[in-house]
Amino acid sequence: MDKRHLDDLLQKVASGETSPEDAYEVLKTLPFQDLGFVNIDQHRNIRTGYPEAVFCQGKTSAQIAEIFVRLAESNDNIMGTRATPENYAAVRDLVPDALYYEEARMIVVNRDPQPKHNRTVAVVTAGTADIPVAEEAAVTAMMLGNPVDRIYDVGVAGIHRLFAKLDRIRQAHVVIVVAGMEGALASVAGGLVEAPVIAVPTSIGYGANLGGISALLSMLNSCANGVGIVNIDNGFGAAYLAANINRLSQRE
Repeated sequence: MDKRHLDDLLQKVASGETSPEDAYEVLKTLPFQDLGFVNIDQHRNIRTGYPEAVFCQGKTSAQIAEIFVRLAESNDNIMGTRATPENYAAVRDLVPDALYYEEARMIVVNRDPQPKHNRTVAVVTAGTADIPVAEEAAVTAMMLGNPVDRIYDVGVAGIHRLFAKLDRIRQAHVVIVVAGMEGALASVAGGLVEAPVIAVPTSIGYGANLGGISALLSMLNSCANGVGIVNIDNGFGAAYLAANINRLSQRE
């Protein structure tokens, strides 16, 4: 349940439009809703400011669809990551306004699409092959109320491409850098901008990339200041952190 739904419910109780008993029926799913195969954290939006996201990988399409139905009852914005087209088809049958971002592999319900502020998240990739992870970050950041600027394929193999986009990158309040191979772009970007840089290593690369471990270790050993690192291919986690940074700076 998000703040808007909770405020609306309390206002209806105060005005007499909704009885306390009916409000109790709505609120009894807090703090979680037990469906047997999942405990949906319906309290998370109130507690953290963002609703629970659905990690679809490993769940059946029927399970994912049921979770979306329950979340859609009291949340305007819902996300499912690592989703397949088959997962989406099952969700869409029960939640018709659900959308699918194929490249990001995300199912979303976006009933409140307006940005919550003007603090931009720049999502920057080293190569075109990194775009799926970058799109997961971009869609997540957008769903969490942030304007997003996508800047793709500006890796160090042709670093002049990065310099050509540097003005745009420097205008962002948070920069997410997505890179595979040796992951060098995060260090370069960290030395060129004053905004926080969130580095996302990807599993893109030849054998010695070791499924992203080489990029991860390079980023962890960066000598550039102000660079933080999330897990391999974790565009969602990077965008969530970026959204938190923007939200806290807005509060201040």
